[in-house]
Amino acid sequence: METTRRAGGDAVCGPSSGKVTRFDAHGYPNTAMRLAEDDARARLAARDHGVLCTVHAERGVDAVPVVYVVDDDGYVCVPVDRVKPKAAQRLQRERNLERDPRAALLVDHWDRDDWTQLWWVRAELRWHGVATDQATALAARLAERYRQYRDEPFDRLLQLRIVAVTGWAAAG
Repeated sequence: METTRRAGGDAVCGPSSGKVTRFDAHGYPNTAMRLAEDDARARLAARDHGVLCTVHAERGVDAVPVVYVVDDDGYVCVPVDRVKPKAAQRLQRERNLERDPRAALLVDHWDRDDWTQLWWVRAELRWHGVATDQATALAARLAERYRQYRDEPFDRLLQLRIVAVTGWAAAG
């Protein structure tokens, strides 16, 4: 089969196929893919923890590991619990959200030996400061998912609306 290279690393395979294959800097076919939104949302919902990023007024990005659940209405719920010790009653992530309601939640899959299995999903979030009608259902989901939360030991639930989801996977 004839392959013709184009500027930018594209190649047209075959004289009339019209198929375009991207190649990486080393000449290997680039099979990386952007995840479809429904696939990205499914991966987000299936994970049990991620990194919540809020905006600190002085430091910029403030990233902390969190557990969470996602509901069918497009909310992510991050608990503020009484299970783990806290340095302060109001967490920095809460103070950050009060100043700037933008946040992101990053989840990923890492495989040290097989990089074809790598993927990540980033959810853009907005905090509105008011618990919605879904709070009871979200608390129940957290209690169902995490045994440490069976008795719903929550001081607060941070409900954040998903406004966009993007993701990437090393292979299709």
